[in-house]
Amino acid sequence: MVCGSIGYNRRRGVHDIEDMYIFLQSKGFSIVDHMVREEGMDYSDIMDFRDKPDLSRKIVEYDLEYVKKADVIVVIANEPSYGTAIEVFFAKKSGKKVILLAKDPVPTPWPINFSDYIVNDKDQLIELLHQLQNQ
Repeated sequence: MVCGSIGYNRRRGVHDIEDMYIFLQSKGFSIVDHMVREEGMDYSDIMDFRDKPDLSRKIVEYDLEYVKKADVIVVIANEPSYGTAIEVFFAKKSGKKVILLAKDPVPTPWPINFSDYIVNDKDQLIELLHQLQNQ
């Protein structure tokens, strides 16, 4: 599963995650694609969830179910994200491997602490995924 910031730059965040899924599939990896939304689950146009507690709960439960299905979580570290932080924490507590893809400097210790591996680019990511696959 690929996680990354969506809420504060929706077009870029969704695009980055979808591109990573396509890239990983092109390299022969199976993915758990949580971006394939069920009917009524597209919330890309919502800019304020304060009056949507039921939808918020449904989205969170949906995403965490996908974390449960994944063996490895790839985190695109391009901007902060409440959702990604919780997904990473949940993944770690569930015994999943977390890979932080950090192309740029990371100005906070939190994603570093909760990641099992840190890579700087897609080439390092693929090399690491092959190593993990062969273990």
